[in-house]
Amino acid sequence: MSGQIVTRFAPSPTGYLHIGGARTALFNWLYARGRGGRFLLRIEDTDHARSTPEATAAILHGLDWLGLDHDGEAVSQAAGAERHAEVAHRMLAEGTAYKCFSTQEEIEAFRESARAENRSTLFQSPWRDCDPATHPDAPHVIRLKTPTEGATVIHDEVQGDVTIRNDQLDDMILLRSDGTPVYMLAVVVDDHDMGVTHVIRGDDHLNNAARQIGIYTAMGWNVPVWAHISLIHGPDGKKLSKRHGALGVGEYQAMGYPAAGMRNYLARLGWSHGNDEFFDDSQAQEWFDLPGINRSPARLDFKKLENLCGQHIAASDDAALLHELQAYLAAAEKSPLGADQKDGLLRAMYCLKERAKTFPELLEKGEFILSSSPLEMDAKAAGMLDPVSRGILLALTPHLQNASWTKDELEAVLNRVAEENGTKFGKLAGPMRAALAGRTVTPSVFDMMLVLGRDESILRLTQAAA
Repeated sequence: MSGQIVTRFAPSPTGYLHIGGARTALFNWLYARGRGGRFLLRIEDTDHARSTPEATAAILHGLDWLGLDHDGEAVSQAAGAERHAEVAHRMLAEGTAYKCFSTQEEIEAFRESARAENRSTLFQSPWRDCDPATHPDAPHVIRLKTPTEGATVIHDEVQGDVTIRNDQLDDMILLRSDGTPVYMLAVVVDDHDMGVTHVIRGDDHLNNAARQIGIYTAMGWNVPVWAHISLIHGPDGKKLSKRHGALGVGEYQAMGYPAAGMRNYLARLGWSHGNDEFFDDSQAQEWFDLPGINRSPARLDFKKLENLCGQHIAASDDAALLHELQAYLAAAEKSPLGADQKDGLLRAMYCLKERAKTFPELLEKGEFILSSSPLEMDAKAAGMLDPVSRGILLALTPHLQNASWTKDELEAVLNRVAEENGTKFGKLAGPMRAALAGRTVTPSVFDMMLVLGRDESILRLTQAAA
């Protein structure tokens, strides 16, 4: 296929953006962006009863958080109803579709008879080859005239060639009796009109492809390249559900995973490039290809997700990390950071991000700079400050008054004071952490002192000693 690559993501706005949908969007985005193509967004809102503006907003927010930008405006499928109906009427005029006047009662009677006679219940309309002159003035649907012989072959980049006998396909409805188009017709018309060259979607749509090929063929349109990707399962190998944890993309943002880590993990969820695990967007766009997608279902693994997210946090620019951290707080409905807290976190980021796998972990490590004096000690930290430790801290503060505030100098001072008091710095580190942070799990004592500065460090040590 020559020309520009065009992919699309077409979610239904009946709920949140599912993690599986997010991966589908990512695969389409990567494939298009890596080839200088276009990535389009279509909101399939033809289900008026279940589609909501809130769900559409959630989908747009999820894509925005993941950084999956689309070209042009998002298209509403419902807005194209007249165009969809126009195509059905064209097929009717060209003889590739027909009017069917069978009632629901007649269709059900046909199926009951077929079951009783142990034959196919696939409905065969008596109106398929009728002379239009015999048509009654009555409600009717428009059906696609599916070939009754031969087979339809889906050439799929992931699943391989999938062959379905045409006698196993029904004459599907294109327009309902009220004149409204069905989803299957709308999808094909929209994909054609939007110039979509590659349809990358879940393998739950694989059977739909055979029926949709019938519309492409009837209209004389080019059939797109198909790539039906496997669904995502939970760690137990069963279909992903609430019992496995978060399902919606928004939940992952609110749990504190960085977007770059999510993109990296979702790309690896069912696709591989050799043994590469950690990579950035430019590498993913360069490497991603359809043959690399696995046929078997991918399994969600939170440990792998956290590991990759930790690597992305460590590799992130400090200012960008702070910006995303603030977006996380808003998504998690937590209090925003004050100006001083943002400044402090930015100074401390170098010693916070190396081992944090999520934003809550990063904030936990950065609590020492987010809190103000006097600190509220947790129970474990308070237990570290026995009379002996407090005495050493009190003896330490005069030495810090005139020390040059560098890591080497601070290390020398602390080791010297510890030795003068008959101990080693290792024994002093616990009380120091408690005094400087009010807790025992923190960055190194030296990093905290450098970030806090001389005055605040001495103030906290003095307050703890008292």
